[in-house]
Amino acid sequence: MRRLVWVWWLALALPVWAAQPVHARHAMVVTVEQNATDAGVAVLEAGGNAVDAAVAVGFALAVTHPSAGNIGGGGFMLVRFADGRSTFLDFRERAPEKASRNMYLDASGKATNESVTGYRAAGVPGSVRGFEHASKKYGRKPWADVVGPAVALAEKGFPVSYGLAKSLGGSAGRLGQFPESKRIFLRDGKLYEAGETFMQPEMARTLRRIREQGARDFYEGETARLLAADMERHGGLVTLADLKDYAVVERTPLTGTYRGNDIITSPPPSSGGPGILQMLGVLEGSGYEKAGAGSAAELHYLAETMRRYFADRAASMGDPDFVKVPLAALLDPAYIAQLRKSIDPEHATPSSQLHAGKPPGPESSETTHYSIIDADGNAVAVTYTLNFGYGDGVTVPGLGFLLNDEMDDFAAKPGEPNGFGLVQGEANAIQPRKRPLSSMTPTIVTRGGKLELVLGTPGGPTIINSVLEVLVNVVDFGMNVQDAVDYPRIHHQWLPDQLVMERGFSPDTIALLKARGHQVRMVGGMGEVAAIQARDGWLEGAADPRTEGTAKGY
Repeated sequence: MRRLVWVWWLALALPVWAAQPVHARHAMVVTVEQNATDAGVAVLEAGGNAVDAAVAVGFALAVTHPSAGNIGGGGFMLVRFADGRSTFLDFRERAPEKASRNMYLDASGKATNESVTGYRAAGVPGSVRGFEHASKKYGRKPWADVVGPAVALAEKGFPVSYGLAKSLGGSAGRLGQFPESKRIFLRDGKLYEAGETFMQPEMARTLRRIREQGARDFYEGETARLLAADMERHGGLVTLADLKDYAVVERTPLTGTYRGNDIITSPPPSSGGPGILQMLGVLEGSGYEKAGAGSAAELHYLAETMRRYFADRAASMGDPDFVKVPLAALLDPAYIAQLRKSIDPEHATPSSQLHAGKPPGPESSETTHYSIIDADGNAVAVTYTLNFGYGDGVTVPGLGFLLNDEMDDFAAKPGEPNGFGLVQGEANAIQPRKRPLSSMTPTIVTRGGKLELVLGTPGGPTIINSVLEVLVNVVDFGMNVQDAVDYPRIHHQWLPDQLVMERGFSPDTIALLKARGHQVRMVGGMGEVAAIQARDGWLEGAADPRTEGTAKGY
């Protein structure tokens, strides 16, 4: 059930009533798209667990949310089991063997747009292998049952929503550069309108092979051969050997505490989990929350905390299989105390005067996130992506799915900004087989061993700060999960030196922030959080009113 988007703009800044989340007793699924949510709930009702539902949702979104849902990209899955165990599946894309450090620089040393658009922008996709790994190891339904809903959606079609119609039309410039993408997603110029049925027979055939043969088809079978051959024809880098060699990495989640809550979050190559833990550490004990949610004093402190982490992120973060990420030092209590002490409560610190810290010791904007809790109490948070909206724009003939442009998440030229304006260092330079640094931050919160909160969001580098803000809205300001998701957000990423603010804050608050020295830029919206809170025997699901997302349970 969706609430009208205009209510959010009217009620956010000074809410006089609480927006209500969707309530369910047993299980809950929150995604960005109704058909995908329905697919996840159907799998749960048929006896599947949260991992089964997560795989079904992931495949369904590849059909119904093509700007970010994918089998041609990659992502992260964070799982917290009912018995308290947790794990993190890294199925992030990987640089092909032919990738090289300076592959996106022209003769004068300037970065080109080849890391964003076209065949050379694609990394080796990980989603299909990741979903199969999760299903085999942690699911309980047959593989065909969890892939089946996506096959039906591609084969029979689904009604185009208003949001999808607008998204496809708005991406005509990108998709129209590639004949197969233009034919499938733009109907060769006869754009889809809301209410029309969108059928994808090529995608259906690909998904049927995956349903019958598993991930082997995508990485070694017909799908792999067609993909590799098309890459070779168009100067792409991904080969059959790259596909066959792709492997999921199962990592130990990062953990920390905040005001008595246990935080389970994403390890590198996510830069989000370290950021969440460092920023929560700076906030705890600062008293920032005493000024109240949405006050200039609270937002100033939050922005300064964000600014400091992103300075550290630029210098320290990368794929831990290739570089030493100084996690212990970045999260060292003494270093965090030093960061906290450096914040002036009355004045913004110019980013030109703030450089990456020297602690002691040795990510599209078009991503999507979904959160699931099953009847047994297992929780799954998945964030996966093509990077920019509709990835690199390429659809391989005969396969029906879009490819990622994840190579732009590397530092094409360390020290200079990428497509998101993020400055990144040597730790994230391009190397064959390396995974690019990501901002994706699936996160789970528990208290006293009991599940409390499951959340995440897309949004490029704004992901990290959006997750932080929803979390503290619940923990520090006592909001219900829907109000916490609805509340307006801010974002600071060190460089460029600007405080990005959603509309909904009062003019007086904005004026006070400018008086403190912040360079404010107003935007319409950031992120699309999908969150679930377990409270008082109920599951409360919150979809983001910034999107067409839905929460549904039973």
